[in-house]
Amino acid sequence: MTTQRRELNNGPVIQKEKEIVTKMIELYCRKKHHCDGLCEDCLDLKQYAYKRLSLCRFGEEKTACSNCSVHCYKPDYRQKMKAVMRFSGPWMLLYHPVYSVKHLLNK
Repeated sequence: MTTQRRELNNGPVIQKEKEIVTKMIELYCRKKHHCDGLCEDCLDLKQYAYKRLSLCRFGEEKTACSNCSVHCYKPDYRQKMKAVMRFSGPWMLLYHPVYSVKHLLNK
C-alpha cells in the first residue's frame, strides 16, 4: 500500500495567511501571557497553524478559515485559535492595520 503525499502550499496567499496568524499569536501572547517572545503553548499553536495552512486543500483559493466548509483543526487547537483571534482581532487594527484590512477583505 502506497501513501500519497500532498504537496505543501507555499504560495503568496498562504504566506500572507501565515504572516497574519503569526502577528495575531504574537500579540495574544504578549498581552495575555506577558512574554517577549512566544511561550511554549503559543509556539505550539503557531507551528500547528503553519502545518494546517501548508496542507490546506484549497491552496491559493482558500478563504478565511472561519468561512471554510472544512474544519481541519483539531477541536482543542480550534478553541485556542478562536480565543487568539477573538482577542487579537480588535487589537490588530491598532498594531497592524494593514494586516487587519487584508484579513477582513479575505473574508
